[in-house]
Amino acid sequence: MNVETDISLHQRNVTMESRKKEKRRKSLGNYLFILPGGVFLLLFLVFPIGYNLKITFEDLTALNILKEQSFVGLENYVTVMKDKIFLLSLKNSVIFTGLCIFFQFTTGFAFALFFNKKFPGRNVMRALILIAWMIPMVITGTLFKWMFAGDHGIINHLLLWLGVLDQPIHWLINDHTSLYSTIIANIWIGIPFNMIILLAGLQSLPEETYEAAKVDGAGKVRQFFFITLPLMKPTILTLLVLGIIYTFKVFDIILIMTGGGPVNSSTVLPFYSYEMAFTNYNFSLGATINTIMLGLLVLVALVYLWLVRKEENV
Repeated sequence: MNVETDISLHQRNVTMESRKKEKRRKSLGNYLFILPGGVFLLLFLVFPIGYNLKITFEDLTALNILKEQSFVGLENYVTVMKDKIFLLSLKNSVIFTGLCIFFQFTTGFAFALFFNKKFPGRNVMRALILIAWMIPMVITGTLFKWMFAGDHGIINHLLLWLGVLDQPIHWLINDHTSLYSTIIANIWIGIPFNMIILLAGLQSLPEETYEAAKVDGAGKVRQFFFITLPLMKPTILTLLVLGIIYTFKVFDIILIMTGGGPVNSSTVLPFYSYEMAFTNYNFSLGATINTIMLGLLVLVALVYLWLVRKEENV
């Protein structure tokens, strides 16, 4: 009897041990699947951010790049915060982002509502609008640079023909209009993205809700404010956060159209960081500006997560 019990216990232990080995083997296989992605994130995300943060506390320039850099603590942050061009760039970034997001979202929403209706040729028209989003930024920036040219630009030609202007305006070299010219170009780029995301959200809304509202006598305006907007709130929040993050770090349009000028009137934070690092060769100050940008965008993401959690708890 005892021998049979021992054999049974031994078999049970062997079975449990084999199950544990199989479980470990499956776990190892799962980790191997995520290993390439983990290595990629470590090399191209975690390490650059960590190194960027590290050199914000050092004095790294082109003159001492091959030497040991001295630790300066928060001196770079103090220098940046006292820099008038940084404060101007921050102001320009807020104006640039705010105006772009407002007009991209409202115009994109209007297009989404329009293309949510069924009519002949809507798919072709929708595809044509998406072209603005598919064109490379370098080409778009060059096109708008030509359009806003002072002597031969089509914008001046059209406004002069309509009688709005008496003489051409040099949009891109005027410190009062250069920033707003780049804003117009970026609005044009971002409208299709907003339209396609909002259109996807509109097409997912239940038709039964609108039919019930019609039976209750609700018109189109009441349906929009009391049905469409509340149901679209998660989509709108996600779109606005993505738009803010993407627009706040726009660099190429500024570089191509104005180069940050004249007299820094169209300089935004990404462009100023680039100038500090690769024109003035002060890598520590460039990294410091980048870190401040990252902190601002993380704050935006945290606000978004708070709003989402608040919405889920309602």
